[in-house]
Amino acid sequence: MRKFYCQIVLITLILFNGLLNAQSNFKNSISSHFKQAPSLKGKTAFLGTPFNTAGDKLYMIGHQDGSFPDLGWHVKDEMGGIWHHPIKLMDGFNARIRIGAETYILDKATSFVNFPFGNKHIYTVGSRPLHIERYQFVPDQLPGVQIEYAIKNNSNKSIHIQFDFEAVSNLMPVWLGERTGMIDAKDLASYDPTNNRWMVKDSLNPWYVVFGSTVKGEASKIVNAKKNKPNTAVLNTTYKIKIKPNAVFYLPFTIAGSAKSEEQATTSFNQIKNAAASLLAKKKKRVLDLNNNSTLTLNDNAIATSFEWLKYNSDWLTQDIEGIGKGVVAGLPDYPWWFGGDMVYTLKGLIAMGRKDLVYSTIDLVHGISEKTNGNGRIIHEVSTNGAVFNPGNVNETPQFVSLIWDVFCWTGDTLFLHKYFPSVVKGLNWVLTENDADKNLLPDGAGMMEIHGLTSEMIDVAAYTQKAFADAAKMATYLKQDSLAKDYQQKADLIKEKINTQFWVERDHSYADFIATKSQALKLIDDAIIRADTLGNEWAVAELKQMKSQTLADTESKNKGFVMHHNWVVNTPLETGIASNEQAIKALNTAKRFSNGFGMYVTGIDKNEKRDLQEYSYAASVGKNDFTYTGTVMTLPTAVQIIAENNYGRPDEAYDLLKKVNKTFGYALPGSMYEVSPDYGMMTQAWNVYAYGEPIVKQFFGIRPYAFKRQVILRPQLPAALKKGALKNVHVGNNEISVFFNKTKIGIEYTVSQNVEGWAIVFKQPKGKYKKWILNGTIIKPTIIDDIEQYQSNSLLTKIHLIK
Repeated sequence: MRKFYCQIVLITLILFNGLLNAQSNFKNSISSHFKQAPSLKGKTAFLGTPFNTAGDKLYMIGHQDGSFPDLGWHVKDEMGGIWHHPIKLMDGFNARIRIGAETYILDKATSFVNFPFGNKHIYTVGSRPLHIERYQFVPDQLPGVQIEYAIKNNSNKSIHIQFDFEAVSNLMPVWLGERTGMIDAKDLASYDPTNNRWMVKDSLNPWYVVFGSTVKGEASKIVNAKKNKPNTAVLNTTYKIKIKPNAVFYLPFTIAGSAKSEEQATTSFNQIKNAAASLLAKKKKRVLDLNNNSTLTLNDNAIATSFEWLKYNSDWLTQDIEGIGKGVVAGLPDYPWWFGGDMVYTLKGLIAMGRKDLVYSTIDLVHGISEKTNGNGRIIHEVSTNGAVFNPGNVNETPQFVSLIWDVFCWTGDTLFLHKYFPSVVKGLNWVLTENDADKNLLPDGAGMMEIHGLTSEMIDVAAYTQKAFADAAKMATYLKQDSLAKDYQQKADLIKEKINTQFWVERDHSYADFIATKSQALKLIDDAIIRADTLGNEWAVAELKQMKSQTLADTESKNKGFVMHHNWVVNTPLETGIASNEQAIKALNTAKRFSNGFGMYVTGIDKNEKRDLQEYSYAASVGKNDFTYTGTVMTLPTAVQIIAENNYGRPDEAYDLLKKVNKTFGYALPGSMYEVSPDYGMMTQAWNVYAYGEPIVKQFFGIRPYAFKRQVILRPQLPAALKKGALKNVHVGNNEISVFFNKTKIGIEYTVSQNVEGWAIVFKQPKGKYKKWILNGTIIKPTIIDDIEQYQSNSLLTKIHLIK
């Protein structure tokens, strides 16, 4: 009996010893945290396109195949790699495996998988029985990234490999760094064999990057610079590894940096290296919890999936820069900083998705820089992460900021928030009219959203957003009991609305004008537009513009007038803000359909290529490797504006069709993300994409209109025919949470509405006569009729309404 017991012990020890050998360095591995988590797999055809793994203190950009080619145009070839703003740390890294005399470079991954909190690349090694996976994530509030290679031996024999890790340091300043005295210099590197890590310093600045592994390696003594980049350092480390039969060897690398000191870089490096697994567990939970707010389920799962992942996209785009602040940046890789206009569209979507924290911090950041730069209420257009302002502000951005403050206040009911920003509202509106309205006609002159050379007269989007700003400011002033100011603002809003609907409206074209200008101004712009359209081969546009030129030359009137010339997307902003008459709106919406394709709305209508649009296409492939351009593009933002406009005028089916078009861009090239230019060009992850989802889905399809300062939520759903069943849960309004469920039946629609806080009013509204019968909690009711709207108010925590057709 004792002999049998000893045999059992011996066998157990052998098995246990084998397990230790197989997982001998599994401690602190991050790979297990990627299991049983939401993920989306990329397409093989797009492995040669960018991905990002990001945190609020650092992000890394490479290609989905695992390589790190030079990327970007804003600072040419420098927008990829590893960035800890306001400095870049590395161009990236390469890995090679040597088995005997054979070498395999790990820059051609066969698969890429994206997660809300990190990524995975999968490699094969020729015919060798090795399966390699590379995992990476960036921890919260730490300027570093953890990379882990999981190397599995699928054979019954041990395999000896040499793993070569080559990193390219490139300590350099962000765009506009020279304006704040940031001058790049040569990188100086040294290896610390005791701690298995490299330390690299910019020779003239306190910029550092440190990287290494917990596995003992041997560093090369030869340090060269990357070709065409003399200030870089190419650093090589070799690891000799024995992988047991059917075992996995985990090879981790930690990269961290600092724009301040070696001590900061080293501290961050050690924190990540020693606690990578626990840091990932915390980040994973925090990121996945983002979908606990405004949680969407629909019978259209594709839309619901995009809605969820756009929350994660916004998290990837959050940057927290010491001395600047924390906020969501415009896009990666070329716009990792802040824009006044982009911010407004983005935050209107995010507040509806439950990101009050990020909305507040981003507003605070942009407002603070604007006050420091301008001090007169003007909102900046673009600021780099070192605080250098490139453009102090286009005219449209200040009124857009005003309306954003009102929108956020309606969601939060935060009176302190309103008091904080209302002085800037007053200053900003004063700046708009005193500094930009020379003829005092309430239509400001100056650049708006369209960055076309020469477009600086009275622009339609500037006028539309200015009108809305005065209307929203009037509501703010009323709430703050500044009645005379409220009256003045409302009068201006009414007058501007009238001017937009008369002076900008061009009945012949069934469209609002791009701009109002003099005859001479228009003729110059027409000539430029003809050249543009002709260059693109758009014969229809050339013919239309030549006819306009003839009509303009023959026109004997001397007064300024509106011109429908470029068919820019901004002509639809009066429909987005809802100030067009119903008759004008329907005409304009139908006109706008001309300037769309299978992915959405053109930025500039005369760029529409009718032949190309006969089939769906990759815009990136059509442009090739030419200089970066927005000419001829279809963008998510113009499509978002059109979706909102369609809903504003009772056309949810048309809005839904546009949403389905824009949704084709989601995951087209990068799984889990949506490009700026549809379907695969420009920024791989773009902040303002949430505007196409948060605003129309939450506020229009589900109809949630918050008035937290009144403890009231208006519900006026307008559901497209294609949506049969769905729910939007845990929508934050003030201190309350609202959930709305709907289910279409053969005879109508059933709604269930819940809220968490007593004393709030839920006012349910529908157009008069749309439904024959209203049933509330099983009892037939008679709704109140106000201005052709039927409505019923409920103060219950749970309300069930069945609307019978």
